[in-house]
Amino acid sequence: MISSAVKQSLVDRGDVLEDLVRYLRMAWESFDRPRPSEPVVDSDLLRRLVRDIPQEGSPTSAALDDAVRILDASVSPARPLYLAYIGSSGLETGVLAAALTSAYDANLATAAGAADLLDRQAVRWAGQFIGFPVAEGHFTSGGQISNLTAVLAAREHALPGTRENGVGAREVALYCSAEAHHSIARAVEAAGLGSRCLRRIAVDTRHRMDPAALGNALQEDARRGVTPIAVIATAGTTLTGAVDPLDVIAEVCAQHDVWLHVDGAYGVPAAATATAGHWFHGLERADSVTMDAHKWLGVPKSCSLILMRETGHLRAAFGHQETYMLHEGDTANAVDHTLEYSRPFNSLKLWLALRVHGAEQYRSWLEGTLDNANLLAATIRARPDFALLNTPMLSTVCFQHTPPGLPADQLNEHNERLAHAMQRDGRVYIAPALVDGRTCLRACFVNYRTTAESVDLVLEVAAQLGRSLDPPC
Repeated sequence: MISSAVKQSLVDRGDVLEDLVRYLRMAWESFDRPRPSEPVVDSDLLRRLVRDIPQEGSPTSAALDDAVRILDASVSPARPLYLAYIGSSGLETGVLAAALTSAYDANLATAAGAADLLDRQAVRWAGQFIGFPVAEGHFTSGGQISNLTAVLAAREHALPGTRENGVGAREVALYCSAEAHHSIARAVEAAGLGSRCLRRIAVDTRHRMDPAALGNALQEDARRGVTPIAVIATAGTTLTGAVDPLDVIAEVCAQHDVWLHVDGAYGVPAAATATAGHWFHGLERADSVTMDAHKWLGVPKSCSLILMRETGHLRAAFGHQETYMLHEGDTANAVDHTLEYSRPFNSLKLWLALRVHGAEQYRSWLEGTLDNANLLAATIRARPDFALLNTPMLSTVCFQHTPPGLPADQLNEHNERLAHAMQRDGRVYIAPALVDGRTCLRACFVNYRTTAESVDLVLEVAAQLGRSLDPPC
């Protein structure tokens, strides 16, 4: 018998689903075009958001209405001119999969039936899409966990038994570019290796890791008896979208017999494109690759992957025997390949998106974002009141507003103030960044909703708001 409390909670679910469909339709329609301004949270809603925990329930419709109002007044990467960071786009098929995932709440930590088959198929599809010969892999909650997984697998490969005995007095090192994402440093710290063992390798004029400098660092550490754990190349840096020279780095790694991990959380989907695919030569030689489907592939967070070129490394790093999760013969549970327990069915989001749209449609979307970045860069070059700070390899463009007459020593402050003014304005949501000591506006094109026509609005809004700023004190 269903309790009265549960009965009460289910009474209006038909009406609630109708409301939810209406809200989703409104949200998707609002994402079809840039909005004219940034909305604010009204005073009534603000008052409700500071109340204490309710002791009694309230109508679902009223709570849903408030939730939607809160979301509408929040920063959403799904909007076509959200360019501040490398976010998702709230792809509709991903939203459908996320709803189904939550409803069924399958747990992929242990045997989950057909969900396990789909999970493995989605991993294979991801590898096929980017041209990586994946032998095994799994979905994680984000690039941080995917990168940490790779570091732990590489640590156990370089120093077998470390997960049980620790590193001890042995000196170890990992290598990444000076432009690598901070998740690499966090992964090294979380793995118990200490961030002091992370070697930040110099970059070239395009912000790519210098393979010669990497080779020298590996050689010097070998002379000193330091054990190399892994080289971590970046396929699409967060700052400028730079892709490290993967093929040459792979050759250096082969010479020194060291694990190569590629952090492609943002950029690696571009390996599937005709325009940018050439930057990824050598990807197939990596031992492991991180890819965030909740970035350039558009599905809702969280949906990251760690892909491995060989089998066995994940189980070596994470496999275990517990009395509450028995193994059948020598068959591992899914959690024996992962850092995380209570693994939601995140793979359904990417699987459904690829099943509905297909790889070719995805390639077309990716090409469109690359075109948008190149269009913005070309427009900046043609205008005297803007300066381009990087030639985009992928879809990230860094630039400054350089109004006539403004002294050079005031440009950094002016552009930081301009970025915050654009965020308050809401038509184009952009963020400041620092490139080669110059504060700039950084536009990241990863949303399939962003049209070439709306790209023109980026500089229009920047110029308009830039002219309206008071001179710096």
